[in-house]
Parts: sequence; structure tokens; C-alpha cells
Amino acid sequence: MRFAFFILWLLHFLPLSAINAIARPVGWLAYHLVAPRRRVGRRNLEACFPDWTPAARDRLLRDHFHAMARFMLEYGIVWYSPDARFRELVSYKNLHYLTDLKDENVIILYPHFVGFEMCVYRLNQDVPLVSIYARQKNEVLDRRIYQGRQRFSNAKIISRTEGLRPLLKAMKDHTPLLYLPDQDMGAKEAVFVPFFGVPAATITAMSRIARLTRARIVPVIPRRVSPDRYELEVFPPWDDFPCGDETEDAARMNAFIEARVREQPEQYFWLHKRFKTRPDGDKPFY
Repeated sequence: MRFAFFILWLLHFLPLSAINAIARPVGWLAYHLVAPRRRVGRRNLEACFPDWTPAARDRLLRDHFHAMARFMLEYGIVWYSPDARFRELVSYKNLHYLTDLKDENVIILYPHFVGFEMCVYRLNQDVPLVSIYARQKNEVLDRRIYQGRQRFSNAKIISRTEGLRPLLKAMKDHTPLLYLPDQDMGAKEAVFVPFFGVPAATITAMSRIARLTRARIVPVIPRRVSPDRYELEVFPPWDDFPCGDETEDAARMNAFIEARVREQPEQYFWLHKRFKTRPDGDKPFY
């Protein structure tokens, strides 16, 4: 693991375009060698894009492996680059939708796209954040990721196991909560609502937290817009959320994420088992 960190440290000296070039053969190898994840990605794409030809879905999956390889290799930049480099690599679009709410509680809806680490580090330079952290099994990796999340001394890190109370306390001074909602966390505290037409177990915590804190929901989407540039787009705050029906809230969230995925499908996290949890009586998805 330490050797891997050394390689990432070396890579951070390269321009993004060079890392992009290196990621292409790495992604090609991963596509061919990491068969379990290839099968997961293929199954997800079959379900979400049933009208596409198998060849089109396979091209998308290969592009996604390239994007994921680049995502992993860019951790060198995320962890080791000078602070000023983030300002060169990531631009904002409509940041005012977020900064105008500095005196209100805010939940940042932030789905899993491959630019999410690079862009959130840029955001954290200018905006304090509450971040929920899931511990890693490898202690060395866990320590490195945790240290990275605090590199700007502008984030409050709350463990996923700590529960709701520390989270609400961390938000009391109007520090925005960074909320990543689009992974299968099991059936507990989840509802089944469509995602690309497939019933997906979707956690409803955003509705509860918004209700308890009277927080505004501000969607933020990271995009890789060129081989050497990212853009972080902030969308207008949602009205009428929560609406009083957690299932309707979850469906609204999934519909928004789906629309953004269709704009940049190769950049979404297709290798996650998003549909692992099934409604009672359904056969296994994977």
C-alpha cells in the first residue's frame, strides 16, 4: 500500500492530460482482468439502457473503466498537489446558489461521479463542509483518506457509525452537509423508487435531516469537461423539500440524478451494485 502511495505521489507532478493518457491502458487492463466488476457494470447498463445495443453499452462500459482508472490515479493530485493547483483545474458554475445561503442550513446533494473527489476538494477550499466518513478496512488506506479529507482544515468529519446526533450538531453553525445518497445501503431506512425505471433501495435520510434542520437542498454536480479541466456546477435550491412524503422525496432525488447521469453516462459509478437490495419476492439482480 505504501508503494502505491509513492506511485500516486510521483503522478501528482504530471499534468492531468498525461494522467488521462496513462489511465487509458490501465482502464483497458482493468476491464479485461477485473471480471466481477465488469459483470456488475454490464448488468447495470443492461437494466438502465435496455434500448441501447450491446455494442453501445460495451463502449460505454470501456469508457467508464478508463474514467475510473483516471479517478484512482488522480488521488495523487488530490492528496499531494499544492492548494493553488485545484483553482487551476476546477472551475465553478453558479456557485452563488450555495454561497447565498451561508446563513441557512444546507444539504449538498452530491452524487457519485468520477470527478467527485477532485471537485469537492476544490469546493472545500472556499466552503466549510460536514462530511460523512465510512472507515476503510485497510488501516493505512483509512488513515491516508482521513488525512486527505482534512487537508484544508475546513471540514467536519463524522463517522457513518456515529449516528444522527453528531451530524446535526456539526450543522448548527450552518456548515453545509455533503450528502452522497446514491448507493445501495440495504433495505433499512430505505424505500424502493425508480432509478432508470428499476426499483432501487434509496435511503430517506435526506428528508429527515432536512426536516429536522430546516435545511435547503442544493444539488452540486462534478463534471470532467476536458482531459485537463473539471467543472463543479451548482443548481438552484429545491423548493417544497421535504414534501411530507419520504417516498416522493426519494423519487424526486433519483429522477434528478438520473437526468444528470444521462448527460455524462461514462462518468457515473456503474461498478457499484446499485440494485443489490431487492423488494420482497424479487430474484437476485446480480
